[in-house]
Amino acid sequence: METLVWIVHVIIAIALIALVLLQHGKGADMGAAFGSGSSGSLFGASGSANFLSRSTAVLASLFFLTSLGLAYFGLQQHKPAASVLQRVEVPVPAKAPPVSPAQIPGKDAGSKAGDIPQ
Repeated sequence: METLVWIVHVIIAIALIALVLLQHGKGADMGAAFGSGSSGSLFGASGSANFLSRSTAVLASLFFLTSLGLAYFGLQQHKPAASVLQRVEVPVPAKAPPVSPAQIPGKDAGSKAGDIPQ
């Protein structure tokens, strides 16, 4: 099912790009008013704007819906088992063994160099 949604999503994206590129901008009407450029088209002077803009709106809505569908599929496949804070493992440092005052080097004035642990 996800593969089908991906295929439809890509086809809609390509069609949406093509429809946007086919439409003429607002500045194109200004040139047609002064006689330069052809104001007639395949769907008529005003019919093309309505048809192309409505088709673009429909394709944009479908693109939005397929995007939501793909997000839903992605969430279902990668659902986390626990929250981020629960998954983090903090290493606990090992406790050092207790040190008696006799083991501290330099504490006793009579200590020898051989008494210092290496």
